[in-house]
Amino acid sequence: MPTRRQERVSSRIQEEISELLQQRVRDPRLTYVTVTKVEITADLKLATIFVSALGDQKSRDDALAGLQHASRYIRRELAQRLQMRFAPELRFMLDDTWEHVARVESLLEQLQNTPPSNEVDASAQERE
Repeated sequence: MPTRRQERVSSRIQEEISELLQQRVRDPRLTYVTVTKVEITADLKLATIFVSALGDQKSRDDALAGLQHASRYIRRELAQRLQMRFAPELRFMLDDTWEHVARVESLLEQLQNTPPSNEVDASAQERE
C-alpha cells in the first residue's frame, strides 16, 4: 500500500508528464498518449508510468518507443519541476486496462445471449 508521500509524488509526476507531453514534447508518435497512472517505489527512485495510446498495436508500440526516446528529457524536466533530492528513474508501460475491460464486457455479452443449458435441453425434447 503506497504511503501518502508516494501518492502525492505519483500524482504530481502524472500531472507534470501529462503537461510535458501536451505542451513540450514534439514527437508525432506521442500525439494521442495519455498518462493513466503512476506508481513510485517507497524510496522514490523508480517511477512506473502507465500510458494508453490510441490506435493499433503498432502505433502503441511506436508511442512506447517515443516515450523511451524522450525519457531523459522528461526526467530532466521533472527534476527541475519537482525539486526533489533525486529525480526518479522513469519506466514507461502500456496500460491495457481498457482492452481487458472490453474483453470482459464482450464475454459477459456472449453469456447473456447464450440460452441456459436447461432451455436448450427442453427445446430439444419438445422436438422429439
